[in-house]
Amino acid sequence: MQETLFYIFSLLTLGFGFLVVANPFSRNPVTSAMFLVLTIGSLAGLFVLLHAFFLAAVQVLVYAGAVMVLFLFVIMLLDLRAEERRKLWSLFIPFGLVSVGAILFLFIRSLLNSPLGVGKALTQDGDTMALGHLLFSQYVLPFEIVSVLLLVAMVGVVLLSKKDLK
Repeated sequence: MQETLFYIFSLLTLGFGFLVVANPFSRNPVTSAMFLVLTIGSLAGLFVLLHAFFLAAVQVLVYAGAVMVLFLFVIMLLDLRAEERRKLWSLFIPFGLVSVGAILFLFIRSLLNSPLGVGKALTQDGDTMALGHLLFSQYVLPFEIVSVLLLVAMVGVVLLSKKDLK
C-alpha cells in the first residue's frame, strides 16, 4: 500500500508542478498559485509516507498557508495589464532560460560529485529532536540563507505595497 501511495503522490506532485509552470486552463497567475498549493499538499503526503510528520505539518502550515498568502497578495497587488504581460514575457524569456539552465547545471553537478549515502539520515519514527539538531548544527548556513531570503521577500512586499504620495 505504501508503494502505491508513493507513486500516487509523486505523480500528483509532478503533474501539479507541471501545471504551475505550463497552465493550459488559464493564463491567470492565481490558477498557477492554486496548483502550487496542490503541489505542496502532495509533497506533504510524501513526507508523511517517509514518517516525517513534523516536516509534513510545516510544509502545509508554512508553505501552503503563509507563503501562498504572500504570493497571492503580490499577484493581486501587481495586477498587470495584458499588454504589459506580453512585453515582460518577451523580455524575460532569455533570462528565465539562463536561470533554469544554471540551476540544472548546479543540480546535476552536485548529484554527480556527491556520493550516495553521505550525511545523517533521520530515524524512521519522525524524531523532531534529531531533525532540529541536524538543522542547527550541520545545515545552519543554508537555514540562515533561507531565512534571509524570506526576509528580503517580506521587505519587497512592503515596498511594493507602498503608495506614492504625490
